[in-house]
Amino acid sequence: MIITRVLAFILGIAVVAVTLTSVTRVLLVPRSTPDSLVRVVFLILRFLFRPWTHDSRPYAVRDRAMAYYAPVSLLALLPVWLSLVLIGYTGMFWALGFPTWQEALRASGSSLFTLGFAPVDDMPKTLLMFSEAAIGLILVALLIAYLPTMYAAFSKREAAVTLLEVRAGSPPSAAEMIERFHRNHGLERLSEMWQTWEAWFAEIEESHTSLPALVFFRSPQPDRSWVSAAGAVLDAAALTASTLDLPRDANAALCIRAGFIALRRVADFFQFPYNPNPHYPQDPISVTRQEFDAIYDRLAGQGIPIKPDRDLAWRDWAGWRVNYDAVLLALADLTMAPPAPWSSDRSQGRGKVKPKT
Repeated sequence: MIITRVLAFILGIAVVAVTLTSVTRVLLVPRSTPDSLVRVVFLILRFLFRPWTHDSRPYAVRDRAMAYYAPVSLLALLPVWLSLVLIGYTGMFWALGFPTWQEALRASGSSLFTLGFAPVDDMPKTLLMFSEAAIGLILVALLIAYLPTMYAAFSKREAAVTLLEVRAGSPPSAAEMIERFHRNHGLERLSEMWQTWEAWFAEIEESHTSLPALVFFRSPQPDRSWVSAAGAVLDAAALTASTLDLPRDANAALCIRAGFIALRRVADFFQFPYNPNPHYPQDPISVTRQEFDAIYDRLAGQGIPIKPDRDLAWRDWAGWRVNYDAVLLALADLTMAPPAPWSSDRSQGRGKVKPKT
């Protein structure tokens, strides 16, 4: 009997330690630290949301369901953590002499939620009760402090996504962005755009790996997505670097590099496979030569200066696209991003769409 109680105490400590490790990784460590417990919670809830998010459902239904998925999953973490602490301390209270598991559970619940209806009469149990009460208060306080940080990062992300609609249409299109700059600002102003989005990608890399639930938080408007916005900007920068007959702009190349690094870091968190050193044509891309030619002709028809060597432009553009093609489509599918050309329109075999202007 003594051995059984000792094992129960050790097991209880282990359960509490695993829980606190999970809390530390999610709420305190400022870097990408995948946690198995959180992963299980999100996967279970993804399964429960499956009837409303299946590919056979209309996009409007899936979008409404996914709008609740991330907040519900995040809020579910607190009762999961509290329940594990409750179970762990129940084992420790029983090991210290409570005659039944029911009484140990009652003492653990009284301590965790600071209710005080189960007094104890010796120092070891009193210290155990104080420690559990402290953990319960800390868990609630940490989650409350965590939410403003997350929503601040969300708001900053969405400000840029909203502004992109003005410059690239809805859904965002690389060709539409270049055309609007050509008509309204002049193509030389694109350089400022690349600098802005290079900084945006750096923020995405930091926030969406240290606060991974942000990946699933959807835009306020159902036809917007941070993934689709990223794809449109990267494609536009790649077209500028490869196809437009303009002086070389290092900012476009830097924006592309910042973009595919950010998307890869997020993909790493979710364990998506990809080639870290891809090369075209050895590594294929999802955009076909015919689709590229259509954009090439469209831009030329608008009077935009285009490099005369179409084949070279295609090879250069594909050489840029191959760096982010796989991770862009994987994240579009993961987040159920709205249909957008050259990104979510081809994840999981969905039909291609044309940009709306």
